[in-house]
Amino acid sequence: MSTGGPVQVMVVDDSATVRKVLGDLLRAAAGIELLATAADPLFALEKMRKHWPDVVVLDIEMPRMDGLTFLRQLMAMRPTPVVICSSLTESGARLTMEALAAGAVDVICKPRVDVSRSLVQLGGELVQAVRAAARANVRRTSLHAATRLPEAAPTLAPAHLGVHHRMTDQVVAIGTSTGGTQALEFILRGLPKTLPGILIVQHMPEKFTAAFAERLDKLCALNVREAVHGERVLPGDALIAPGRRHMALRRSGAQYFVDVTLGPPVNRHCPSVDVLFRSVAKAAGCNALGIILTGMGDDGARGLLEMRQAQAETIAEHESTCIVHGMPKEAVRLGAAQAALPLPAVPQAILRFARGNMG
Repeated sequence: MSTGGPVQVMVVDDSATVRKVLGDLLRAAAGIELLATAADPLFALEKMRKHWPDVVVLDIEMPRMDGLTFLRQLMAMRPTPVVICSSLTESGARLTMEALAAGAVDVICKPRVDVSRSLVQLGGELVQAVRAAARANVRRTSLHAATRLPEAAPTLAPAHLGVHHRMTDQVVAIGTSTGGTQALEFILRGLPKTLPGILIVQHMPEKFTAAFAERLDKLCALNVREAVHGERVLPGDALIAPGRRHMALRRSGAQYFVDVTLGPPVNRHCPSVDVLFRSVAKAAGCNALGIILTGMGDDGARGLLEMRQAQAETIAEHESTCIVHGMPKEAVRLGAAQAALPLPAVPQAILRFARGNMG
């Protein structure tokens, strides 16, 4: 985690064009210093022995040593915030998911054509990702895998019936950003299939969400997939909002459906956690559980407050386990969360919610 002074960044990519363009973008950004560039991880390690960066921007597919192997070495040797710069190819997306699971904190999409111009257009996204990474506590990623679940989660204050009455179908809505891929994997792997439908917004570029859902589906008892416009939210399913699409909950009678639509960014994000949470507040009210996890910024905090005002149960991840505490911190500040729970307690809280609603 960077403390004071400019954020010192190293770019590791085998493309000279990418190194130059990313380097120029970082040099031009306030509060960021380009420490060095390297054509592959072996050259990077030589330079890092002299001066260790605050953040590494890392390509995945490189000669001599691939980015994933390098990332795992960094996390074992000296945990360092890493932003993955990956292509939209199928193999690139798959490797990126493995990199996020191994401890990378964010991903930006590297275009395959007109690289220079396209990367310049992504300059704001790159700078934002680097700044978020500099604030990340990457040492906490190892806690997700090592920490055992508690026997019971703290009990939330009971939600009172509002305009919505208890229904057979309930829904769990989860929103997260930086560091969220590891947190979501931790939570979902600890859940059985016999649960209400789960809706997830993870800030992630287009195309990568499909690979993320596919990875989770293989690891979890739940059926995890990218959401499709108009599909019903069913127990045992976890639906992830596609990149560059907002996802909202809609109620028809006693059943829930998702609307997946194009739209302008909300709180600088598409998909937006606020869009999901606000729709859940309106459509489900007291039949919902809202959870806001690690992430930079404030997306989702106001939506979670609307959920609580609609008598839903609400949780924010506790600072002690957040990779970046921004989103949960803002939710707590607004009074949107009934409880702030460390990550290992969240699966048990979901189970308690499901048991309570099942009678």
